[in-house]
Amino acid sequence: MFAKHLTLYSKLYGPDPNMNPQLASVIATAKKAGMPKANIDVAIARGQGKSSTGGGLETATLEVMMPSSSAAMVIDIESDNKQRSLKDLRVIVKKYNGNVTPTAFLFTRLGRTVLRPQGEDAAAGDFDDIFMQAVDAGAEDVEQDDDGNVVLWTQPNVTHQVAQKLAAALGMEIHSSDIIYSPTSDKVKLDEDEAAGSLRALLAAVREYPDVQAVYANVEKGDVSEELWKTVEEHLGL
Repeated sequence: MFAKHLTLYSKLYGPDPNMNPQLASVIATAKKAGMPKANIDVAIARGQGKSSTGGGLETATLEVMMPSSSAAMVIDIESDNKQRSLKDLRVIVKKYNGNVTPTAFLFTRLGRTVLRPQGEDAAAGDFDDIFMQAVDAGAEDVEQDDDGNVVLWTQPNVTHQVAQKLAAALGMEIHSSDIIYSPTSDKVKLDEDEAAGSLRALLAAVREYPDVQAVYANVEKGDVSEELWKTVEEHLGL
């Protein structure tokens, strides 16, 4: 989680902690928790679209289908050598019986931002007022989750601008701000333990690859146990 926030605040407000109090705060917390300086530097550089050596990062996606469950996936990659990363991931996908094939048409790209109140006892405020301000700022939909956080849905090209504008206007903290792949149609239910286990194994292997930023899949819990589903779900998303 430290790495994610370091990258986010570097991207939104710049890489210099002297000019970026949000970044400075996360750096201090990460250091206290024992996060190595090299890892902190990598996360900050990633927020600027750079590798740890200063070279530019390239983005890419790998589209995958799992025949055993008919689950479609999109793997988000950020790498200083995307051809190498794609080649490596194709090997992993093949090893776990997945097929590299077009699946992006089953998803739509959306911006998703989570704003949370600042301070342990703070509240988000009147939702109707938040909703109107969010829509005026460019959000297409607004939700409030069970923890009282405000979730903004936007078009990808305005995600970070809307996040910063609303956070400032509402006095809230940007907890996350990402562009995701959301399934466009009904999700595939996981009913068979064997198929769910195969999907879990592939997801776990893919998530271990360092250049993978996120994995999206059009799946949901069916008849498999809650315990098995959680082991699948923990590998999905960002």
